Amino acid sequence: MRGVLAAATLIALIPLVLVIYYLLKEGLGSMTSAGFFTQDPTGSFFGPIGGIRSALFGSLEIVAIAALIAVPIGIGLAIFLTEYGAKGPRTVVRFANTVRYFVDVMTGVPSIIFGLFIYITLVTSHIDGNFAGWKGSVALSLLMLPIITRSTEVVLVTVPDSLREAALALGAPRWRVTSRVVLPAAVPGIVTGTLLAVARALGETAPLLFTVAVANALTFDPTQQMNSLPIQIYNDIISPRAVVNSQAWGAGLTLVLIVLIFNLVARGVSRKRRSATG
Repeated sequence: MRGVLAAATLIALIPLVLVIYYLLKEGLGSMTSAGFFTQDPTGSFFGPIGGIRSALFGSLEIVAIAALIAVPIGIGLAIFLTEYGAKGPRTVVRFANTVRYFVDVMTGVPSIIFGLFIYITLVTSHIDGNFAGWKGSVALSLLMLPIITRSTEVVLVTVPDSLREAALALGAPRWRVTSRVVLPAAVPGIVTGTLLAVARALGETAPLLFTVAVANALTFDPTQQMNSLPIQIYNDIISPRAVVNSQAWGAGLTLVLIVLIFNLVARGVSRKRRSATG
């Protein structure tokens, strides 16, 4: 049985090892080239190709705005489900269970559906123009929302009830117990879930194709079209020029490294939380 499990583990690791190998093999050369991180892509079919500066900063800004939208809503929804929807009047409990069900459904919705929804509601209706960076942030926030909500709910449930009961026994109102006792105890877990949601959003391409489109020049104005790493990779990999294809591998390696950093930070925060509670 140990041999079967070891073989299954090796088979599961083969695709991961191959992906990392090809990313390092094809992408390191582009990452070390001059101007890769300091120049914007030119979109030229014949001349210099530039770098990925606008895509890198565009991705970080779009995801940051999405986090600003999804994190407060997700945490607030998790607090309702845990602190008010778990125990209370029957109608409130039923409503909380319904909300939790739809949050679970949102977790399994393909990302392209969120992009199509924002495209229909915000892009084709010409609200604040056509394509814009903030519309991509809204689409990504819909993708992040169920992840943040469910992870925060799980963390809040693990906070001992004795802390809540002690604070309530001292006469503190429930909202103060939640803000001063429950949330501080759950902060490391909330940060972990948020970082994992951000890492998930960084690699999404379909929602940005429908909402942000592409712009080679660097811009920090979210009301304009913006570049992003997933879109840059898509455009570069379908180019007929080999040097542009190589740059796509470099952009892919950059994206994987960013996601890896977020996951390592999330693991570190989670490890500190376990050591603090243990």
